[in-house]
Amino acid sequence: MGLSLVQSRALLGLEAVQVTVEVHMANGLPSFTLVGLADVEVKEARERVRCAIQNSGLEFPHNKRITVNLAPADLPKDSGRLDLPIALGILAASGQIEGHRLSDYEFAGELSLSGGLRPVRGALAMALALHQAQVQTSLVLPSGSAQEAALVPGAQVYLARTLLDVVRQFMPEGTQPPGLEADSASQEGWVRVQAASPGAPTQLPDMADVKGQLAAKRALEIAAAGGHSLLLMGPPGAGKSMLAQRFAGLLPPMDTDQALQSAAIASLSGRFDIRRWGQRPTCSPHHSASAVALVGGGSPPRPGEISLAHHGVLFLDELPEFPRQALEALREPLETGNITIARATQRAEFPARFQLIAAMNPCPCGYLGAPGRNCRCTPDQISRYQGKLSGPLMDRIDLHVEVPALAADELLQAPAGEPTHSIRTRCSLASERARARQGKTNQALAGQEIDQYAHLESAASKFLQSAARQLGWSARGTHRTLKIARTIADLAGSEITALSHVAEAMQYRRALQSA
Repeated sequence: MGLSLVQSRALLGLEAVQVTVEVHMANGLPSFTLVGLADVEVKEARERVRCAIQNSGLEFPHNKRITVNLAPADLPKDSGRLDLPIALGILAASGQIEGHRLSDYEFAGELSLSGGLRPVRGALAMALALHQAQVQTSLVLPSGSAQEAALVPGAQVYLARTLLDVVRQFMPEGTQPPGLEADSASQEGWVRVQAASPGAPTQLPDMADVKGQLAAKRALEIAAAGGHSLLLMGPPGAGKSMLAQRFAGLLPPMDTDQALQSAAIASLSGRFDIRRWGQRPTCSPHHSASAVALVGGGSPPRPGEISLAHHGVLFLDELPEFPRQALEALREPLETGNITIARATQRAEFPARFQLIAAMNPCPCGYLGAPGRNCRCTPDQISRYQGKLSGPLMDRIDLHVEVPALAADELLQAPAGEPTHSIRTRCSLASERARARQGKTNQALAGQEIDQYAHLESAASKFLQSAARQLGWSARGTHRTLKIARTIADLAGSEITALSHVAEAMQYRRALQSA
């Protein structure tokens, strides 16, 4: 009779909850029982583990009654990440490896039938959760997952390519697994992984490709400097998507904490790419996306597009074509910067501090107000089309900008626009001014912070009050205009928010207007 304990982790949102794999081996009718609220893919681990142990030349105890408990019992477990700790627990309980030496490590990895280790989702999220909780332990992960986890500062990560590579480290002195030779190949199967350099960043599209559209470029610059959301309105082919695809290049570079948070969410969804380490993500879901796809959900809860765009850009093209329920689900994340997914048995919280860049046509045919084109939409059709965007949602979008169609001579003869790097320099300087003053972007200001840091001159204050009263702005709309004006002042290098800054900010709070 034998009992062994192996430590691993299960992911609940971005939390890495400790899971103890308890393996009990006793005499009796041969069986292999797995308990502990395991999902289907975890229950299938019985066959993967059995074949992996046998094909690795190790002994699977067929004549024993094997019970595997995944504690805590009320925590759902999914994916094949528990294959490796289950296999090690069986080997430790049967005396083939020294179980007491496993206590200083945590294991995760999916086993192939041949005994090889396959990558698992959320490796970087696991390492980041351990780092934030200040848990001192060593992670043993497959190739691919180990390189992700090693990006977390101070993480102790070991890479293993096969089950035998792991077993070899914990066998009693003087023994070695059948068929394993101590050659160079097996030595490379267990290595301590250091954080690798991500290499040259991926080249982003350049704003110099966009000709004309000075007003739209100015609005993008303000949005990038202050962290504001933006709605681009204009006829088809005016350049709305082209502008939005180049927006991420204007944003200030991410610091290490932001890069880790963004990469952890991508790792949780299996989308992490080390070549994009430190680059702000841009997510562009199709307009047929559901509310769950945008905000997250499922069982267990998974992050949606708004969380995958954390510290980056969420670009929604053809905004009115999205389902109404999906758009309304964006209200709270736009305001709070996080999303809480609550279900009957589970609750998960994901960060969602993204910048929304949306694009839309002014009417169903797209040519309302376009020179040289006749709009064929009736006023009722235009009203229904624009009415798909609710007032509360529009109130949460800071900047509303019209993108007119360019004439052919302006498009063909105009010189190249200002390059991305020069605009990004101005945006970074303005963002640094805001962070030095208040420790956050202007868009994130709330409550008394707005009055404290706006530094609004008296003439500008009177002008803003009068405009808000005449235009019927809500309190949120008035505050958002003030935050936009503060960003414009930062771009100008001004310590105070002047009348000219407020006047320009007002131009970006125009509501949709039907012809």
